Amino acid sequence: MKKPTQAACNPFPYSDSNKRYHTFEYYLRSRFGEKCARIALDAGFTCPNIDGTCGTGGCIYCLNGSASAAGTNLSKQYAAGIAAMQSKWNCRKYIPYLQAHTNTYAPVETLRHIYNEALSLPGAVMLAIATRPDCLSPEILSLLSETSQKIPLLVELGLQTIHDDTAAHINRGHSYAEFLDGYTRLKNAGGDIAVCVHLINGLPGEDKAHMIASAEAVAALHPDMVKLHLLHVLHGTPLYNLYQQGAYTPMEQEEYVHIVCDQIERFAPETVIARVTGDAPAELLAAPLWCRRKTAVTNDIDKELYRRDSFQGHSTIDP
Repeated sequence: MKKPTQAACNPFPYSDSNKRYHTFEYYLRSRFGEKCARIALDAGFTCPNIDGTCGTGGCIYCLNGSASAAGTNLSKQYAAGIAAMQSKWNCRKYIPYLQAHTNTYAPVETLRHIYNEALSLPGAVMLAIATRPDCLSPEILSLLSETSQKIPLLVELGLQTIHDDTAAHINRGHSYAEFLDGYTRLKNAGGDIAVCVHLINGLPGEDKAHMIASAEAVAALHPDMVKLHLLHVLHGTPLYNLYQQGAYTPMEQEEYVHIVCDQIERFAPETVIARVTGDAPAELLAAPLWCRRKTAVTNDIDKELYRRDSFQGHSTIDP
C-alpha cells in the first residue's frame, strides 16, 4: 500500500500542502483567490533612528534600508519588480510594499500622496507599509484607517525582540513598552488593517530562551501576522565590525531551524507566519552563508515539524 504524502496526512487546518504552519501564500490565495506577489518599493523615506530624532546610524545590522531602487519613481520601481518576478511566477495580482526605512515617518499630506500613488498601481490588491511602532501618531493612524477604506492594508511593525537590553545593544531606538503602545493603538485604529510583527532570531547576546520568550510574548498579542527573520551580517554595518572582531557569532542552520519550529508551535493557528527566513543581497552578505539556500532552510523546517508530528499552535493545545 502506498504511503500517504505529507500533504495528505497534514493535521494543520490552514494549509493545502505539506506546510504545517499558516503561510502568507495560503492567506493570500484564501483572501484574493489566487497567488499574489509582493513588490518591494523605496519611497525615499528616512528613519528617526537615522536622522537623529531618537538615534543615528540606524540599527547595527541596517545598511541604508531594505529596498534598492531609491531615486526612481514608484511606478518605474513597480514595473521593474514585476518584470523580475515574472521570471519566476505568472501573477496577475500584486502587493506594492513600501519597505525601505520608516514609511509612516513624514508629514501626513506627503504620506497620503505616496499611499494613493502606490494603491493605484495596476494590479494592486493590497498595500503593505513597513514602519516602526514609535511612528504612529493619531494623525498617522487616522490616515492609515482612511487609506484602508480604499485598499486593504498590511502594516508591518519592526519589534525584533522584547528584551530592552538587546534593543539598546542593537541601537533599536525604542523600548518594548513603546512597541506595545504603538501596536495597541494600531490594532484599535479601525478599518481594514492587518498587523504583522517582525522578530529577528540570532541577535547579539540572545540565546534560545530569549528568542522563545519574544515569540511567546508576541503570540499572546494575537497579531494577524508575524515574520521570523534570521539576523544577516552585511558588509559595511556595525554588526559586520563585531563579526570581524569575533564579538558576534551567527546562528548555525540546525539551531535556527529548531528554534523557528519551537516558535511556530507557540502561535495560534490563525496567525499568519508570513516569513520563516529572509533574503540578503549576495554581494552584501558576509554571514551566515548557509542562509543563501533559502529553499533548503524552509524544507528543513517542514521536515522538522513532520519529524515532531507537530504544527503551528501545537504547544497551545490543552493536553
